[in-house]
Amino acid sequence: MPRDERPEDRGPAYAPVTSAELHGYHYEELEVGMTAVYSRTVTEADIANFSAVSGDINPLHLSEQFGGEGMFEGRIAHGMLSAGFISAVIANKLPGPGAIYMGQSLRFMAPVRAGDTVNTRLTVRELNDEKQRAILDTICMVNGEPVIEGEAMVKVPSRNG
Repeated sequence: MPRDERPEDRGPAYAPVTSAELHGYHYEELEVGMTAVYSRTVTEADIANFSAVSGDINPLHLSEQFGGEGMFEGRIAHGMLSAGFISAVIANKLPGPGAIYMGQSLRFMAPVRAGDTVNTRLTVRELNDEKQRAILDTICMVNGEPVIEGEAMVKVPSRNG
């Protein structure tokens, strides 16, 4: 790009990012029943990286031999790795950037293994106008079967600040 050319002169794709573009839904835009999804296939690298970052080096997650001796008949991914996909939906889609994640309940129902695709869906269940909070039903599924169910509470910024 020539020195005297500004990025925004190259068209809308090059224009500076505005705070409005970075923001997710405002509280006033939410409706009961709204949903958002995220899908990710868990890899061996995801499990190893999560162990390194979290410090959870339970051999149930890292040793096929150890995992094979337990009730899961093999190594499994960390439950909180899959639960992190809920955070991804809150942060990026519903409500999206600007939301404050205030609480989460989780019920771990089945194991996730490397190679499994986790489909995560959040649904707005309840809105609290006074506190500008949303209660979201959260579910992670593998092959259509729930592996995690729960609910999240988020504070959602208002359009009026």
